[in-house]
Amino acid sequence: MNTLLLRPDPGHEKFGLGPFFRVEPLGLEYIGAALLAAGYPVTVADLRFRPGATAWVRRTTPRIVGISCLHALEYDRIIATAAEVRRAAPNAFIIVGGHAAASYPAPLEHDLIDAICLDDGEEVLPALAKAIKKGLPLTEVPALRLKTDHGWVTTQPLPERTSLDLIRLPARHLVERHRSGYHCLLFKPVWLVETARGCPHRCSFCSVWQFYGRTCRERSLAAVVEDFATAGDSIFVADDLFWYDPERSMELAAALKKRGVFKRWILVQTRTDLITKRAEVMAAWRPLAKDFDIFLGLEAASDSGLEGITKDSEVTDSVEAVRLARELRYGINGNFLVDHNWGEAEFQELWDFVARHGLQRAGFTVLTPLPGTEFYEGIKARIPDQPWSNFDMHHLLWEPKLGAQRFFELYAETWKRSILNTSGEKSLLDWVRQVKPSQWPYIIRVLWQTQRMMKPDAYMTEHALSRAPLPEPAARQPGAIVRDEGGQP
Repeated sequence: MNTLLLRPDPGHEKFGLGPFFRVEPLGLEYIGAALLAAGYPVTVADLRFRPGATAWVRRTTPRIVGISCLHALEYDRIIATAAEVRRAAPNAFIIVGGHAAASYPAPLEHDLIDAICLDDGEEVLPALAKAIKKGLPLTEVPALRLKTDHGWVTTQPLPERTSLDLIRLPARHLVERHRSGYHCLLFKPVWLVETARGCPHRCSFCSVWQFYGRTCRERSLAAVVEDFATAGDSIFVADDLFWYDPERSMELAAALKKRGVFKRWILVQTRTDLITKRAEVMAAWRPLAKDFDIFLGLEAASDSGLEGITKDSEVTDSVEAVRLARELRYGINGNFLVDHNWGEAEFQELWDFVARHGLQRAGFTVLTPLPGTEFYEGIKARIPDQPWSNFDMHHLLWEPKLGAQRFFELYAETWKRSILNTSGEKSLLDWVRQVKPSQWPYIIRVLWQTQRMMKPDAYMTEHALSRAPLPEPAARQPGAIVRDEGGQP
């Protein structure tokens, strides 16, 4: 009953900040801990490092192979990974899980795949292993999209959302061989920590709140403190919305201080309006790390830009949040959304806003209708056929208002105004000075990759390739995007 859990290599990091972020497969570590507790041997293999899937299958001879699918851009790669696994282990049971798989499973309903996990894998995978071991009907395993002789069926859901206090701390030892390869920004190695799941807000471009029904589950303080204390010196908190519960946040900060937890670096993700309303929480957390960064979804440079994405906040919140965080010596990293429908005036407005408020550490992504959102459901029939890898938020999914050439000229100019432009205000030498000599090859490699984002021709070359006709079998897979009669949105 060996189980092999795979984190595939997304295989598409030509654009965006992907090279700066390679974090441990925390979800697989949680599932691994649950399987080990139930008495089932498990191996976690991160295919972003060598060896590949075939070697791991031959090494572990698994009865079950779980493949992680975190983002829609990975759908095609997941199917390719399943094909490789199937060649190496024809009789293995292949299940795919992860946020993208559970939020929008249709593209994964493929003959190579036996099931898709629709909820928390910490409950589902042990139940699946038990059913396979004992020969029980797999239709009795909850929260599956299951391939049967009569087509794909959905099994009964879990009775309720899994309490995070029933989930054991992650089995980090399962990926320790790759620890030195996990990094965020200037920090490596990095540990990923989760204290809560879900989000109660309703941003139209986000699938998290839609998947979790606008709920937020929190882990007990004792478990979180233990996780922080036993993790390493640089931590990325994976919560979708940190500091959501102010009372709990204050208690957690006090408990970490009492335990003597102090880190070299912490990164969290939150909303601007939470910062402006909870200055006392911010002040309580700042002493817990030498460097403490916040990632904010700034999204737009004007209230009119925010209206179209149901953000439930205003630009004044962004400005005040940045001011308050800086006053408390937090580092600010943010992201703005760039719309297909923008004209030149909107780009200029964004450039002016970034310069006025000193937001050169922000990133810029193309507003993308992600599968699993109402936004996607309302527009999917108008999106031309193309690889799922285009859903990386750095490709154009349809023809923009300005035309692709002009759009990418302005988009590249936007990135040139960020600190990633080594020909701009922060040179390569400035970056190198911030890391240890042993990390120079890493930072130089990452920055070399990201300079592509400053080049319009690089985007146009990729844009042309992504518009090449898809092979017929791939285009007809369930969940494939279809063209309208004119082939345009």
